[in-house]
Amino acid sequence: MSQDLGIQVRSELFKRKMKQKELADLVGISNAYLSDIINGRKDGPKAQEHIKHIQKILSI
Repeated sequence: MSQDLGIQVRSELFKRKMKQKELADLVGISNAYLSDIINGRKDGPKAQEHIKHIQKILSI
């Protein structure tokens, strides 16, 4: 995930008063894995699918 997208995700979570754990639950992944995606440590094909799902959930 690009740094800009990570910032967008954090900003959207803040606006919605939503915890990262809640987003992880909605996506169906662990909070640790979501953190890795947001911080750019995971970017393989499976992570790209999760990123699309995250974008859809948060409308970004």
